[in-house]
Amino acid sequence: MRFTRYTKYKGSWIDKLNLENLLEGLSDFLLNGGFAGGPHYHPYWGWSGTEDTDSVEALKNALLRALLESGQLTPEMIEELRGDGDSDESVRQQIADMLDDLVQRMVDEGFLTLENGQTGLGGQIQDATGQGKIDEAKEAAQTVHFDLTQKGVDFLGYRSLKGLLGALGKSTAGSHDTPMLDTGIEAEAASRPYQFGDTLNLDIPATLKNAIEREGLKVPLHLDYKDLMVHQSEYRSSCATVLMLDISHSMVLYGEDRFAPAKRVALALSHLIRTQYPGDTLRVITFGDRAQEIPLSQLGKAQVGPFHTNTAEGLELARRILMSQKQDMRQIIMITDGKPSAVTLENGKVYTNSGGLDAFILSETFQQVAACRKGGIPINTFMLAKDPYLVQFVRKMSEIARGKAYFTSTMTLGQYIMMDFMSGKTRRAG
Repeated sequence: MRFTRYTKYKGSWIDKLNLENLLEGLSDFLLNGGFAGGPHYHPYWGWSGTEDTDSVEALKNALLRALLESGQLTPEMIEELRGDGDSDESVRQQIADMLDDLVQRMVDEGFLTLENGQTGLGGQIQDATGQGKIDEAKEAAQTVHFDLTQKGVDFLGYRSLKGLLGALGKSTAGSHDTPMLDTGIEAEAASRPYQFGDTLNLDIPATLKNAIEREGLKVPLHLDYKDLMVHQSEYRSSCATVLMLDISHSMVLYGEDRFAPAKRVALALSHLIRTQYPGDTLRVITFGDRAQEIPLSQLGKAQVGPFHTNTAEGLELARRILMSQKQDMRQIIMITDGKPSAVTLENGKVYTNSGGLDAFILSETFQQVAACRKGGIPINTFMLAKDPYLVQFVRKMSEIARGKAYFTSTMTLGQYIMMDFMSGKTRRAG
């Protein structure tokens, strides 16, 4: 007789970690507004742009911080990280192996890709507590870079959307995380007689009731054209949206990162449109000294730079994109924290002036605003600052474009944008 010997599985505690929760804990790191262009010195704000954000070493350091904050490291590991341990080589190796395993799990489950398919074994583990560090060979982890996959981007968008709608009171204990993601068509209780051209969304009980009242209860029951009743439902028009993101230097200065919340909103909007409004489109433009369109897949890596604010070129590019779309509606959503301070001249050079409201820059910007109005494109502006120059500019722009302006903060930006977007998506129809 054959016997099978069963032994107790001794898997690593890492296998029990919820990788999605850990990834959500890394969202601040993954969507960091950063500072493009490397180190930059400003006479008022000092040095910026020195933080590494896209190497595997930086990812491992962020993983350590997330694990520390969640209390999931062993006491020995915490002591070693703080520099209070006995410099135990086995504990160091355990930490290094743990981080390699976590990075590999993210790659295996499709959230990340690495530029050379390796995890960068043995990278330097920086101090995650501010009290010490563990030195390992760091060349590999510093030279190997990671990138979010479409699955990773979509996951962050889903979690951002869930958080935003939950804050708006849309969350529910039902089978869906939020009713706004339901794919059904919500019908009104009252129905009305069918008219030529209506979708044949029959209210069968009301239709049979009309036929019985007309002919009496008999078989077969003959239906007449005037017996037909149809449900009244929500008509959802398609909309093409361009989201304009300000990448001027002020978006990460003044003591807060204003760009990361803007990126979260873009990812949440993208997920909402893909799951709930498949007929809609969303394109993203960044505008600093110059304006350019970026793919949503690269939004996580977008950073601000030592740039001015070329609002005019951003509006011109957004208008060209929207005029090529065939949706029922078109709109521009602009997120900024500063007045226009740059404009592109006919020869391609950029004229800049950061002092006050430059008359020439304002004139060029308002010309683009007027062109958007002529094309039937409203501009909804979300401002992250309230200085007098900015308020004056926004009021004038809203007056010309017949758009809306919101003065908000990084805490309420997402809620304002989601409410504005969804309130314009439905109107009553037969």
